[in-house]
Amino acid sequence: MATLPSILTDLFVLKVPLMEKILRALIVYFALIVLLRVFGKRELAQLNPFDLVVLLTLSNTVQNAIIGDDNTLLGGIIGAITLLGANYLIVRFVFGHRRLDELLAGRSTVLVEHGKVLRRALAREMMSVHDLEAAARRQGFRSLNEVDECAIEPTGVLCFTGKQPLLEDRRQAELIAKLDRLGVELAEIKARLQP
Repeated sequence: MATLPSILTDLFVLKVPLMEKILRALIVYFALIVLLRVFGKRELAQLNPFDLVVLLTLSNTVQNAIIGDDNTLLGGIIGAITLLGANYLIVRFVFGHRRLDELLAGRSTVLVEHGKVLRRALAREMMSVHDLEAAARRQGFRSLNEVDECAIEPTGVLCFTGKQPLLEDRRQAELIAKLDRLGVELAEIKARLQP
């Protein structure tokens, strides 16, 4: 049976030096930023089960690199504080430097322009037309025929703009206008017929 001093030692006495703990977390943090930048926005968009599995297992894969031989509670807290602190400082710094933000995050990529799917852009982002269609349906479009423009943002978010106005919307607006005119004409006829 474990004694209180041994439990406290296991929880709070670091097995690796504090500086190593901090450096491990920082190195993994920056490595992941670079890798996600290199491998593209698709990984962030989680377009299919394969991408989702990669993102889910990525944290487990780098866990040992962050914690090293130390699995103490205090070591985990130090690693978490290091990651959150580094992220806060970098986001705060990058917020004030637009060019650095574009360099780190990248730029959006146009995938559909004026209703035309840009297949080369899809290929650069390693996306299929099927992936794009599925994303469009999730945004409320029945098909890519209703999409005027689509871009994938550096964060992996797909932004769609519908064709203005859609054919059905125009027909509906025309019908409503005709009904409004008929209503006005009926009101005029009714007014003339009344004494």
